[in-house]
Amino acid sequence: MKRLRWPSWMPIDPYIVLLLGTVGLAALFPARGVGADVASWASTAAIAFLFFLYGARLSTREAVDGLRHWRLHITVLACTFVVFPLLGLAARGLVPVMLTQPLYQGLLFLTLVPSTIQSSIAFTSIARGNVPAAICAGSFSSLVGIVVTPLLAAALLGSNSGGFSADSVVKIVLQLLVPFLAGQLTRYCGVRRGRAKRVEQGGGGRQAGGFVARHKKVLGLVDRGSILLVVYTAFSEGMTQGIWHQVSPVRLAALLVVEAAVLALMLVLTWYGGRALGFGREDRIAIQFAGSKKSLASGLPMASVLFGAHASLAVLPLMLFHQMQLMVCAVIAKRRSHDPEAAEEPAGPATGSRTAVGTGSR
Repeated sequence: MKRLRWPSWMPIDPYIVLLLGTVGLAALFPARGVGADVASWASTAAIAFLFFLYGARLSTREAVDGLRHWRLHITVLACTFVVFPLLGLAARGLVPVMLTQPLYQGLLFLTLVPSTIQSSIAFTSIARGNVPAAICAGSFSSLVGIVVTPLLAAALLGSNSGGFSADSVVKIVLQLLVPFLAGQLTRYCGVRRGRAKRVEQGGGGRQAGGFVARHKKVLGLVDRGSILLVVYTAFSEGMTQGIWHQVSPVRLAALLVVEAAVLALMLVLTWYGGRALGFGREDRIAIQFAGSKKSLASGLPMASVLFGAHASLAVLPLMLFHQMQLMVCAVIAKRRSHDPEAAEEPAGPATGSRTAVGTGSR
């Protein structure tokens, strides 16, 4: 029997279809009463396990090796946690003409979350950019975001953002940072045991992260299933609170226009800003794709912790932006892959990207 595949000509990510289906399921059959309590508990456990897996996957050696590109990583972090939030704050002037206050809160939260990892790597690879730099930049952004995102949210969103308070910072540390560190510790212990076994057996043993690598597909399903559970719980709570009465088709259209403008501006700034800073083509590609995108995988769990019952409206801008960035960046990556500069332009002197591409691109 042939395995069914998603048609390559479809512009929509199949996972987005699942997310929208989950939203529809929550709208038709929201969890209530005991079911809501069970869904909330399961969602909390799923989020903790999700960040445990993030910690177990992140190679400390890979992160340390990537530190030699510190200028590139600082540039990406500045785009993610400085430029993006400034654009979010500037959008405050669109309330209430284009955006309602709840939609603006969601838009501002969108600008605070970390960058993506998988899609940044994929698009950088397609565009023939600095893949190792994209790996490290996305990993650093996710790691920094566990701490920086809730702190920025506390400073910029304040206590009027639907249940957000200073206690949320403590909660997110316990629910996100602690499991992440536990995953890193597990990986570190696995490295130590593997080395001891190789010494004892004269070369045997398993490499770090072996379990994660061997069960990559299964754990990938766990990743996505956890996020779907978070979405269902958040939108179920939103339905019981009647939060969808605050959104109209006109407001959603306005939100899409604003997000398109933000994405276009970030794509331009990351590309031409990288050139102004002296980065070569390969590094600029990594900066553009890592510095212009926001992570749905990190943002949804954080919103669930930070916003509680109001998370459904808070994550709506992020869900829309996520699909938009995938579609736009896919087109850009394909065009960059056919760019004549790809074979002519030397690596930028700032980071020595061609050497990096030749080593450890996995």
